Amino acid sequence: MILRPTACHFMHYLAVLLSIVLIPTPSASSPTLKSPNIRRASSSASTRQRISINEGWRFWRSEQNPDNIAYDTRSDLSSHESLEVLKPWILPSANDFIASPAKHHVRPSDPPHTNVTYASLPFDDGEWERIDLPHDWAVQGPFYRGDNVPVTGGMGRLPVHGVGWYRRRFSVRPEDAGKKIYLEIDGAMSYAMVWLNGEIVGGWPFGYNSFQLDITPYLIAEDDNLLAIRVDNPTQSSRWYPGGGMYRNVWLTKVNPTHISQWGTFITTREVSAGSATLDLTVRVENKGEENCEVEVVTNVYEIDLDSGLKVEEKIAEFPRSTLDLEAGQTKSINTSTTVQNCLLWGPPPSQQPHMYVAITRLFCNNSTIDTYSTTFGIRTLEFHPMDGLLINNEPIRLQGVNQHHDLGALGAAFNLRAAQRQLEILRDLGCNAIRMAHNPPAPELLDLTDRMGFVVVDEIFDNWEREKTPNGFQLIFADWHEPDLRAFLRRDRNHPSIVAWSYGNEVGEQYTDEAGAALARTLRDLLREEDTTRPSTASMNYAKPDMPFPAVLDLISLNYQGEGIRDAPAYEHLEGIKTPPQYGVFHEAFPEKLVFSSESAASLSTRGTYLFPVTPEISSPVTDETGGDERGRRVSAYELYTSDFGASPDKVFGSQDRHPFVAGEFVWSGWDYLGEPTPYYSARSSYFGIIDLAGFKKDRYYLYQSRWRPDLKMAHILPHWNWPDRVGEVTPVHAFSAADEAELFLNGVSKGRLQKEEFTYRFRWDEVTYEPGELHVVTYKDGEPWANDTVRTTGEAAKLHLTADRTAILADGYDLAFIAVEVLDGEGELVRTADNAVTFSISGPGGIVATDNGDPADMVAFPSKERKLFGGLSLVIVKARKGEAGEIKVTASGDGLEDGEITVGSQRY
Repeated sequence: MILRPTACHFMHYLAVLLSIVLIPTPSASSPTLKSPNIRRASSSASTRQRISINEGWRFWRSEQNPDNIAYDTRSDLSSHESLEVLKPWILPSANDFIASPAKHHVRPSDPPHTNVTYASLPFDDGEWERIDLPHDWAVQGPFYRGDNVPVTGGMGRLPVHGVGWYRRRFSVRPEDAGKKIYLEIDGAMSYAMVWLNGEIVGGWPFGYNSFQLDITPYLIAEDDNLLAIRVDNPTQSSRWYPGGGMYRNVWLTKVNPTHISQWGTFITTREVSAGSATLDLTVRVENKGEENCEVEVVTNVYEIDLDSGLKVEEKIAEFPRSTLDLEAGQTKSINTSTTVQNCLLWGPPPSQQPHMYVAITRLFCNNSTIDTYSTTFGIRTLEFHPMDGLLINNEPIRLQGVNQHHDLGALGAAFNLRAAQRQLEILRDLGCNAIRMAHNPPAPELLDLTDRMGFVVVDEIFDNWEREKTPNGFQLIFADWHEPDLRAFLRRDRNHPSIVAWSYGNEVGEQYTDEAGAALARTLRDLLREEDTTRPSTASMNYAKPDMPFPAVLDLISLNYQGEGIRDAPAYEHLEGIKTPPQYGVFHEAFPEKLVFSSESAASLSTRGTYLFPVTPEISSPVTDETGGDERGRRVSAYELYTSDFGASPDKVFGSQDRHPFVAGEFVWSGWDYLGEPTPYYSARSSYFGIIDLAGFKKDRYYLYQSRWRPDLKMAHILPHWNWPDRVGEVTPVHAFSAADEAELFLNGVSKGRLQKEEFTYRFRWDEVTYEPGELHVVTYKDGEPWANDTVRTTGEAAKLHLTADRTAILADGYDLAFIAVEVLDGEGELVRTADNAVTFSISGPGGIVATDNGDPADMVAFPSKERKLFGGLSLVIVKARKGEAGEIKVTASGDGLEDGEITVGSQRY
């Protein structure tokens, strides 16, 4: 199946690049990520403005329902006898994303009965906290400990629950008279409801979707206008940490009454070759004015410079001019095509480059520009082949992917561009080329990053449909909101070239309901196809088998853990639960025309730098206190052989895929550790699944994947560390990861044997090494030639602290961040990987400490703390500059008996 490539909104938060005021975007703050803002493009006062209103909010939260209102009734609200349900006033916000006018919701003619104090103009919010967005109210903690607590391990043991109110005032300028003014919210967790000047405007219950509300009818012209936004986070609403509050960017967009609709352009390409490509453009225009209007639509195409991210001045193509006659209140679309010569294709590095274009669409009325809208896109071909896998621009691209939840570790769910970019940079160094968005729409800026950096994306929505996973999950609103949520998700994201496939469900319970579940899957698939026919879609299966009706609905076969088998290896035989033999082959036989891939693989577990004995002789083993686990310390051995009960080690996954070469690749669960879901120890705060820990430090597993995903990288990595004073004379297995095919291990200069990798083996194991202090050294070979070496030594006592920053300078915009790693070294400068000293951080100059972490899932110290124990010899401090203040920021780390470490980071005005 060959599918046409699609366009992308390249930096969604700058989607309209031709506004009268080019507002510096707070989240676009990293000097290493150049903005694609088209600053040299002309603009006029009559065109669109998009203005950040992230700053200057007042915030207050209650753990209970403080105002006796709710979107709808819920079991946890049953004690409120006079609760007023505001659902009838919220549902009309979905109408633009419901295809049938007969199903549109009608707003009640009367306002709600309840006079909501917190939304009223006279209410004094002076005692409320002053905050800037994006904001996650829960991430500062403290963590809940123990069992009888409001939020347990699944949702991260942080205070995500309750009702939060946000208030902000703004003025409207005289020149805005006659404009339509929209409030755009990129994400609010959850059940967002919006008031303006005391009147309810609308809202959106699903916390992950972006949405827009027309606030024009509720404005007080030129006067002080009050926005009040209520969000409501129930307990037991998520299987992972959702965050709380207005955790993404918020905007005001000002346009003329006749304008391009929200997410109103769609560019696809066809007949792509090295010489040219045909572009097909749809532009949706709406007339919200009171008079009829004849509109001319003009669109020009420009290259975007790959290095700078800026538009190249000379246009390379233009679409034919089109004319629309719009009656008052009418919306129409035009479809037009053009050809780009000598086109540069979007594709994933290193073999391809993520080239981008921007189409600038202008609306003219009476020879005047009334709207300008930018659509950034890429040109590429996709083919999904049942034997050769994913082909991009006719080149096979193996999916070397990971799953990513939306939190950013110690920053919580509040989106930060630099933090997201850092995650992708570390994944790219791993050899990762693909991201599955688990399990809901990401921040739009994250997709801008994947476009620019060349990651392949499976964009996903819905962790459940009608059947419950958590008591307050999406099933409560599925009936009313599955269509508008799905259409809004698709329209927002379908112009991103990095997205190669859609997923509209993850391990949904409807896998178990036979024909009924398949019928619901078909309904969602058909809705999706109404919005985008250029990409395939799927829903990930951890239960459905080839002879069931569910997989027949899917364009792609995406398997969660079933490919390598679930609880089918000898070490798992005693476990309760579903036991599934490897399924790659049977699915391929049943659906020989469909591409098969692993949407979730492995689910391996480890804590960085933890090594427990004895070591399993198996290639994959579940965690128990007898093998691989320490429940009291909440640690899992980092020999990277241990898994969740349903999971498999990387070695087992690799073997299964290599025995089935038609498999297109995998998305490992997971790329980074994430808050919540702390399997196997739910008394902890964060997951054990990551290849990278929560602080961004690489686990040993990182090098195992790197040896597979970057086979040309001359790398060798030994584990464990070699500080074992209590194990002298005891067997202490040594493993090494490398893309080499032979390796020889030396202990204090004495060979412990030269090993050759056999077929379907992915590591070197010397399982009978007897510990003696000194030096371990591995020499690896490939095709008989030396490849790479690695050495670990028994270290001295911890002596000094050493700091390293990810960048030497950051922007003084109040958002950009420096991530500073702290290592503890011995007197010879060797990392002491057993050190757990307490470290205190201090800072001077125009900056502040945002958070600290160490990657330990069991560390229950709140993230804002300036004191943090080292874990495995490492710790992290996150720093930002004060807005508008340039200078040198000095960070110092101190610990008892240790020489201080310090580092200076420059702060630059933007």
